[in-house]
Amino acid sequence: MKQVSATVKNDQAPTDFASQWRNFILGFQHLLAMYSGDVLVPLLIGHYLHFSTVQMTYLVSIDIFMCGVATLLQLKQTPLTGIGLPVVLGCAVQAVTPLESIGGKLGITYMYGAIIAAGIFVFLIAGFFAHLKRFFPPVVTGSLITIIGFTLVPVGFQDLGGGNASASSFGAPVNLLIGFLTIVIILLFSAFARGFMKSIAILIGILLASFIAGGLGQVSLTPVSEAAWFHAPQLFFFGVPRFNLSAMVTMILVSLTTMIESTGVFFALSDITGRQLTTQDLERGYRAEGIAAVLGGLFNTFPYSTFSENVGVLKMSGVKTRRPVYYAAFLLLILGLLPKIGALATVIPEPVLGGAMIVMFGMVGVQGVQILHKVDFTKNANLLTASVSIGLGLGITMYPQLFQHMPTEVQIILGNGIVVTSVSAVLLNLLFNHKWARHE
Repeated sequence: MKQVSATVKNDQAPTDFASQWRNFILGFQHLLAMYSGDVLVPLLIGHYLHFSTVQMTYLVSIDIFMCGVATLLQLKQTPLTGIGLPVVLGCAVQAVTPLESIGGKLGITYMYGAIIAAGIFVFLIAGFFAHLKRFFPPVVTGSLITIIGFTLVPVGFQDLGGGNASASSFGAPVNLLIGFLTIVIILLFSAFARGFMKSIAILIGILLASFIAGGLGQVSLTPVSEAAWFHAPQLFFFGVPRFNLSAMVTMILVSLTTMIESTGVFFALSDITGRQLTTQDLERGYRAEGIAAVLGGLFNTFPYSTFSENVGVLKMSGVKTRRPVYYAAFLLLILGLLPKIGALATVIPEPVLGGAMIVMFGMVGVQGVQILHKVDFTKNANLLTASVSIGLGLGITMYPQLFQHMPTEVQIILGNGIVVTSVSAVLLNLLFNHKWARHE
């Protein structure tokens, strides 16, 4: 524990202006990596529930603001909350379909009541869930992190093609040109740049490719002109939350899936930073996510969870401190209060983001492979645990409709490849490697 405290203290020590400027730029890189994925959730839910322009403006801007609040809750370690790793929090994409269903059938106030109930649930079970740490040895965490990365790569390809795979413009030559050009720029700076320029290769790739896309007429500044200048958070903007048992149970199940995914990200960050996670660390991390979800319900936004996208940013940049992420969090707070400025990040073309995602998610997947490299695969038990778990995760990701005839609550759990991999790896590891197993 002494060593962790020293790390935290050093992480927050004042540095010279040049160093602070570098951290700011690195933080901006984190912001761009997560921004589109985070804005997507309020856009999808808002459009589904037929929100007005005023309502949509509030939803997007305050969602961004709450992302900053949620990230700060995780960054800063307190006796009760915060895992203290360089982690960014954003909207849990797993919650989109359940929230649309609750909001559409019962009304949006019940949607926010369910979010608050799920946040309280996460906060209360944090201690119990953290004690499951022993069920996540390298064969489990390696499989989980591999799936987190490789199941997100198709999302990157979808964005690279234009975002909507059913659109006639999907895969248009201009989209492919911009997307693959983004990848080339990132790879060139990663291979030939030195020092700080190498660490912000993703940011440079996104910015340069966006300017080129603008020159090709692929960037529209309409969202910026239509956005408001200022919007403050407001309690119960859409109404006082109301509670329904089935809605609460549904969101609690969603929260369990996000906790499992967050566990994988926590261990991935632990591997990158070289910091061993304790049960208390995990407990504080889960509690922070629970509080963030409660705040999301109170301010009528969404539940928040750890963003796996940003693990790839850390892997690419080689930065292991929290300072850049603090800047990212404060930038999120500012952008959430100033929608017009925040809208600038939304004009980045999808093919540009897709190209960057392919690099980042691939890096996350390979990090999982690196962890699996430490596993003794001469033991058939480990080989079966990893291969079956990864296979199930990839299969479910490709065909989530496999369980379409199951109850909605079951679909929420089994339709998520990351959750399926995690549960499968934990159970198979117990079956083969527990003391009762027959060893080879």
